Amino acid sequence: MGTFIIRRILWTILVMFVITVLVFLIFFETPGVDPARQIAGRNPSASALKEIRHQFGLDRPVPVRYVIMMKKLFVTRDLVSYSNQGQSVVPEIVSAAPATLSLVVGAAIIWVVMAIVMGVAAAVLRGTVFDPLLMILALIGISMPVFWLGEVMNLFTQHQFHDSFIFSWVPGLGYTPLTQDPLLWFEGLVIPWITLSVLYIGLYARVLRASVLEVQNEDYVRTARAKGLSERQVLVRHTLRTSMITFVSLFGLDFGVLVAGGVLLTEVVFGIHGVGFLTYQSLTNLDLPVIMATVVYGAFFIVLANAVVDIAYAWLDPRIRLA
Repeated sequence: MGTFIIRRILWTILVMFVITVLVFLIFFETPGVDPARQIAGRNPSASALKEIRHQFGLDRPVPVRYVIMMKKLFVTRDLVSYSNQGQSVVPEIVSAAPATLSLVVGAAIIWVVMAIVMGVAAAVLRGTVFDPLLMILALIGISMPVFWLGEVMNLFTQHQFHDSFIFSWVPGLGYTPLTQDPLLWFEGLVIPWITLSVLYIGLYARVLRASVLEVQNEDYVRTARAKGLSERQVLVRHTLRTSMITFVSLFGLDFGVLVAGGVLLTEVVFGIHGVGFLTYQSLTNLDLPVIMATVVYGAFFIVLANAVVDIAYAWLDPRIRLA
């Protein structure tokens, strides 16, 4: 197991390095992309462009520029926004991360618990009316886009029924830090949690149901039943554990993508100033350093999540350690 973990860590470091190179080349070396013109504004003079290129090191060789940019991003952490010269990029991302983490972690807890309950229930109750009913509900959840569901939730909780006893407790749009007011933090995130989790509940429930039904036909499951284990013991110790491999794989990647900024639509709809909202603002302003930093940090988180998933794979199924 230790050799497997070390091998995965080394591959993770290599992938991260390749990501930084690719992202830098895409944002700063793509033909037709000139950051100096963006910084200078409309109709800049040739001398102004030259001065800006020298000031930001844009006239240096590509390898030197790459090293300088990565040093500012990871070592000195003094990378400055192009659209707002007094704003440091890394502290801005760090300050936005708690909002995104709060949103994703809360939604993940909801969708994991609900998906396991629905998926296992549908598999156990296969052949009854409850199986297709649960899968229809899951399909409805998958079919509702996050931005549409979020707007509908806002329509009910912020406008039409906000003054009713059902939704009068829902605060206005935005994010309240946990350290500032835990109760307001919770109340402000309940509706976004539900909105974000609906799609994943349906998707994960269907995936888990299919995995459970497939594993039930395996030889080791029949052997466990032949040994006299109860159906509950067979389900928990053998069927569910193996079925969770696909579940864990999806969760690790989806969680990484969401923390990396995949909750952009949810954050914009509910006015939560997290990493996704920051990425959205930087895209509208074409602020290359902010975009690059959010993409790099986001990609790093996804790679780390993938590495954790591989290790979880190896724990769930020892055969994978030999791959």
